[in-house]
Amino acid sequence: MVRGRAGIFRLAAIDLDGTLLRSDGTISPRTRDAVRGSGLQIVVVTARGPATIHEIVAALGIPGTAICSNGALVVDLATDEVVRQRLLETDVVIELVHALRERLPGITFAVEHRDFAHEPGFSAWGWTPPAGTRVADVVELLADPATKLILRHADHETVEIQELARELVGDGATVVASGREAVEVTAAGVNKATAVAELGFPPEEVIAFGDFPNDIPLLAWAGRGVAMGNAHPDVIEIADEVTATNDEDGVALVLERLAG
Repeated sequence: MVRGRAGIFRLAAIDLDGTLLRSDGTISPRTRDAVRGSGLQIVVVTARGPATIHEIVAALGIPGTAICSNGALVVDLATDEVVRQRLLETDVVIELVHALRERLPGITFAVEHRDFAHEPGFSAWGWTPPAGTRVADVVELLADPATKLILRHADHETVEIQELARELVGDGATVVASGREAVEVTAAGVNKATAVAELGFPPEEVIAFGDFPNDIPLLAWAGRGVAMGNAHPDVIEIADEVTATNDEDGVALVLERLAG
């Protein structure tokens, strides 16, 4: 256990993109060493799906579980098995797709469970989907159980898409921008905080790190919520502490202080 100014921390819940990872997608040696030497149980809590986290967690040497898809999936890192999932309600999300197509012509969609699939015209950002990625109309893709629906539009900001999707779906799903490129829809009640809470740690024993509004429920719930120096203004506003940016080893600075 590590004693911090807010109490005794046993778990560090850490977002990946914009937080643990540098802007080029890598982990600095200092951050890697700080995570390994923290004396805390570490859980990665990310918007990413399971397929894109294995290299990262292997580099860190993190055991246990990873929380993916903004809390919709919990994956056992040793066996690669999904140990808990929260699936979208198919009828609800298909109705949302039709409504968004009517209100925002040109919007494109992708879906995710264990794997990523997308409809024609959807361009993944910053990476190339692997060979064999399924491509079909999103309504067809949603015939299979899905944990996440991803929305993009070339001519509209994510905030605009997010607010419209929230208006259309109401309480039927959770809608959040997980980055500057896309809006993501998960099942009602799904967020990073509820997923971490299910690990069994009381909030006062958890320190959490994040940078974007999808991290707000987690940082607000944890005993200490740490915003990155590069974080969205809304995240900085609710955080207990603001550290350096992801490119300046902000996570490592806090973990080193606690371990020292």
